[in-house]
Amino acid sequence: MSDTNNPYGSVNVSPKAIATIAYHAAIESYGVVGLASKNLVNGLTHMIVRDPAHGIEVDFKEDEINIDLYIVVQYGTRIKSVASSVANTVRYNVEKSLGLPLNEINVHVQGLRFNEEEN
Repeated sequence: MSDTNNPYGSVNVSPKAIATIAYHAAIESYGVVGLASKNLVNGLTHMIVRDPAHGIEVDFKEDEINIDLYIVVQYGTRIKSVASSVANTVRYNVEKSLGLPLNEINVHVQGLRFNEEEN
């Protein structure tokens, strides 16, 4: 949990809140068609319970915030460009919302989506 102290008290931000901010930033990025699970078991669980932070892991280590994103990319886009754009967009949105710097953002491309007419 992220803590910020000020003269009026403290502000606590949960990892799930940070993941939700990151989710919205990632899903609106060019070339991203969705988020995916880190592994098959998480994918099956997600089918039962809808989670807006699905495909995103937020980790706090002391004063460092690390985010792992698991994305699905549209076939035909430059994967490296999409991954870089997602990382930059998520960093900007989360840092702007929290007022705290992120230590690390890792983007994992879990799959590609083909258009129906291309199959």
